[in-house]
Amino acid sequence: MLYLLAADLILVTHVLFVAFVVVGLIFILLGRLKGWFWVRNPWFRLAHLAGIGVVVVQAWLGAICPLTVWEMELRHKAGEVSYSGTFLSHWLEAILYYQMPEWVFVVCYSAFGSLVVASWFWVRPRPFTKVAGEGAIR
Repeated sequence: MLYLLAADLILVTHVLFVAFVVVGLIFILLGRLKGWFWVRNPWFRLAHLAGIGVVVVQAWLGAICPLTVWEMELRHKAGEVSYSGTFLSHWLEAILYYQMPEWVFVVCYSAFGSLVVASWFWVRPRPFTKVAGEGAIR
């Protein structure tokens, strides 16, 4: 039971990561149009760019996401072959995992990554600046 819970937590984390990358770009583009100041936060933008960057590099290298590997290993240890257990895992699996040729993922991830890079220039993040006298970055 503990292995299944851990696997479900990893699956939720994985879905949240995907949502951050996809919804993040939508918010950045909407934020440009609506004048949302927060979409120019340099830490948010750097995390967003790094997130899709990791995905694109993994796709080009043919690497499997470590979250997928850990989750499947935990499910295997729990005696599950596939998502037959919980409601949560069934629906999140349907959202996250689908069968397509590998090249389709490489093209899609690369195109999406290119959009994120373009958004960096179209919706410029604020610069990283130090607060005077404190040495902290805000």
